[in-house]
Amino acid sequence: MRGTGVLTLLGLTLVTASCAAPRTTTPSPIAEPAPLTRTSTSATTTPPPAPPCALTTGACVSLARHLAWLLRDGRVVRGPVPAGFGPPDQATPAGSFHVVWKDREHTSSVYGTDMPNSVFFAAGGIAFHAGPLDAPSHGCVHLTDADSAAFFDGLNVGDAVQVQ
Repeated sequence: MRGTGVLTLLGLTLVTASCAAPRTTTPSPIAEPAPLTRTSTSATTTPPPAPPCALTTGACVSLARHLAWLLRDGRVVRGPVPAGFGPPDQATPAGSFHVVWKDREHTSSVYGTDMPNSVFFAAGGIAFHAGPLDAPSHGCVHLTDADSAAFFDGLNVGDAVQVQ
């Protein structure tokens, strides 16, 4: 067999075999990698939109942008987050409000639907609560489960809510 060899080491005999023909050329040198170059284009990131409301503590809602913010002491503590609203015939009311009451596991007495993490702020049972963003509400502000929990925990009775 071509390339077969016998090696005896410490009293053990090993038979080696190779399928490759003996090398008749010298190996080519390994090429050096090309140096890293930096391009002059810099990555730009657009900062998130600022809340359009003039309040320092509470919640701000932009109906036009379908966004909401939670603010505390002049700082955005959550947001912007996506928000869903009511259709034109059951529109989410615009204006300045205050949190009236909260209910972690509320069920609508009118529609019989679950409204987890409800934070009520306007007449007629209008609230922030967990709900599908792609389905209209009955005038409430739908938020994702995680965002509604953050708004529930971050808003206190009496905090301002601006919807515009």
